[in-house]
Amino acid sequence: MGKIIAITNQKGGVGKTTTALNLSSSLALAGEDILVIDSDPQGNLTSGFGIKKDHMKNGLYELYVGKSSIDDVMQQTLIPNLYIIPTTMDLFAAEIDMLDKADRENALKKIILPLKKRFRFIFIDCPPSFGLLTLNALVASESVLVPVQCEYFALEGLSLLIKLLWRIRGSFNAGLALEGILLTMFNRHLSLSRQIVDDVRNVFKSKVYDTMIPRNVILAESPSFGKPAILYSPNSTGSQGYLALSKEILNDNNLLFRIE
Repeated sequence: MGKIIAITNQKGGVGKTTTALNLSSSLALAGEDILVIDSDPQGNLTSGFGIKKDHMKNGLYELYVGKSSIDDVMQQTLIPNLYIIPTTMDLFAAEIDMLDKADRENALKKIILPLKKRFRFIFIDCPPSFGLLTLNALVASESVLVPVQCEYFALEGLSLLIKLLWRIRGSFNAGLALEGILLTMFNRHLSLSRQIVDDVRNVFKSKVYDTMIPRNVILAESPSFGKPAILYSPNSTGSQGYLALSKEILNDNNLLFRIE
């Protein structure tokens, strides 16, 4: 059985989509069967894999409203065992369509739960806001991976997010856990970056990944070529960072999969 992980932070520009793109690719290149879901109407994850949104007929929105099946929507990426449920701007309408529906917070869970048998990890890339799309992702997930940039206000924003996650746990998803906190955009030359690292590790301790993702131009550049960084520039520090993270995640989850 696989594991569903939401990648979320209510703050924009922290590396959510970059993490979804490059972590999923690194795990797939390690031989794992991976699915990523683009749950952000901006569709940056979709375009990051080289999918032309203008040419798409079906996406996550069509799954929400029941116009398409999983087989019609899911696409294989450049990496053979890595698949994506893409999205377009139409996904903005999903929140409006769900407003008056009963049990609306469980819509995504019902769609993707059968896929756990097929994939080892299912990652959901969430929008940088808290609405029905993010709520659906958190209700569908078993755990949450939180990217946090090594910049001012990071710890304050992270504390607010953790409180929100525990409220979701109390009201909608009792099993929701914190998968881990990923420090991104780290610059070892800046004292502020080093201070943020110390602060986050002191507060959240073992929940912070050992791996830190450096600030690296390749991570920002590769999506414009429709490729994850590991395919665009495998020896870059950004690519190597996500490869290290994938190894750390696989080690952390070995016990879980042995038990199942």
